[in-house]
This record gives sequence, structure tokens and C-alpha cells, in this order.
Amino acid sequence: MENRIAKLLLPALLLAGFAAAQAQAPTLQERLGYPADARLLIIHADDFGMSHSENRATIEALEKGWITSASIMVPAPWFPEAARWAREHPEADLGIHLVLTSEWDGLRWGPVSGRSKVPSLLDRDGYFYADTPMMKGVKPAEAQQEIAAQLAMARAAGVHVTHLDSHMTSLMTSPELFQVYRELGAREHLPVLFERQGGDYSPLPAWAPLEEAPIDKGIGLQHGIPLREWTNWYERALAELKPGVYELVVHLAYDDDEMRGVVSHNEDFGPAWRQADFDMVRSPEFQQFLRAQKFILVRWRDIAREKKP
Repeated sequence: MENRIAKLLLPALLLAGFAAAQAQAPTLQERLGYPADARLLIIHADDFGMSHSENRATIEALEKGWITSASIMVPAPWFPEAARWAREHPEADLGIHLVLTSEWDGLRWGPVSGRSKVPSLLDRDGYFYADTPMMKGVKPAEAQQEIAAQLAMARAAGVHVTHLDSHMTSLMTSPELFQVYRELGAREHLPVLFERQGGDYSPLPAWAPLEEAPIDKGIGLQHGIPLREWTNWYERALAELKPGVYELVVHLAYDDDEMRGVVSHNEDFGPAWRQADFDMVRSPEFQQFLRAQKFILVRWRDIAREKKP
């Protein structure tokens, strides 16, 4: 009888032991050497390489430690300047902002792999499409060829790449494109940005394998926030975060003639928006807020190191 009872109980005991082990699995914070209740924060600038104004602000913020990471747009016109700085600063935390869209009327870009090789990525003028809804006819094989070419071009230019993310989340608009995105990261042993909870700029695709997501959530300013409320909005969004790993996404530039020419038709993500982000990350008040909230600033390089096989 005792043997029979033991046999009946064994599966339940094994299941309970497995559940306990799962419950006690170390968090990413712990695997990176921090307490389980820590809030880790990457302060990250998108669009490095889009313009000289963008580059000036991003470089200053990286050099002064106001941000911890940035990602480079390889097809954009000021990529060579960004790449030169990256070569001179191999310790910098720089990803590739993989580009399949070209959203501005007065500043357009196209594929680095060659227009004849990726025709499904192009609008009638030979540039990337202006927005993601226009990408319905994009062939995943051509998208794969182009984003691999962007990564290769960045590395050939001397960029020490720490992660991948997707400009305008174009690589998260279909299961097929998302698979292309994941496969490039897996093949190159680089983390790819998507979130367990869905971010302010990133949808949470139903097909996304949440267990692979490198961060919990991305935080970015929403449209329509008055400039006087800028820092307050960021501080409220950050203060309510639970223990976990987060990315604060900013877009840095000067509100100067160049940026006004680039985005003159669009107030969202325009020059005033980018100047306000820049003013916020460099303000002593915001830096004091981060210290008071006990955020621990980290980089994608840290996450990449933890995830390497």
C-alpha cells in the first residue's frame, strides 16, 4: 500500500518541485548582479545618424552620461558622422536602428543593399515607404537581405554593435517580418528590442514569444503633451514602474534650422519635441529624480553579455 501511495504522489511532488524551481528562477536583475527588487533603466536615444543636429545632441548626451545607449540609422544621410564617432568610442553602447521606412517629406532614404535587389521595399520614387501601413507588399526575404546589409555596413564602418531595434516598429507589423528580426538577432547573438508588456512606441504582437523579450517595457512620450508638462510626464511614467528592466526612449536634437527643415511638416517628433527631450535628459532635476527613485542605469551591452551563449 505504501509503495502504491508513493507512486501516486510522485508525479505531484515532481510537479510541485518544478513549479517551486520556476518560481525561484533568478530575475534578469539578479542575473546582472542586482537585487530582485531593483529597477534597471536604459536611457536610449533613437535616430542617431538622421541629421547633424541629431548627432550633435546624441553625442553630447552619450559623452556626458545623460543617456546610456543609442541606435544608429545606417541608411540615413548622416550615418558616416555617427560611424566615425562610434569608431573613436568603441566602449559606447550603440545598436542598429533597423530601417525599412522613410517618413519625412524633405529628407528621404532607401536601401543600402541596392534598389534592384529589394524592389518590394520601395515606393514609386525609389525610397522606403513613408509609413508601416504601406508595407503590405514587402517580401520577408528582401527585408531580411536589407536589415542584414545594414548591420554588415555598420560593422564594416567600425561600429561595435550591442543590440538591434526597429525604426517605427516596422519589423513588428507581421509575424513574417518579426521572424526575420528575431532570426537576425539570434544569428548574430544580439538582443532585439521588444517588450514583455508592450511599450509606448512598440505594440505587443500576439505572436511574440514573451519569454524571449529582453526588457519589461519601453517608455516614450505620447503625442500632445504640452512642453511645460514634458518632464512631469516622464517622471510620472517612471515613478509607477515596478521592479524590472526598462528602456526610456528619447529623440535628441537641437531645435535649429536643419531640424526645422527636416521635419517642418510634422509637429510630432519635430524639432521642438527633440529639443525638449534633450533639455530633459540633461537637466539636473531629472538626474536627481532618477537618483531619488533609485533607478540603476544600465546599457544594452550588459543585457547582451548576460544573454550570450
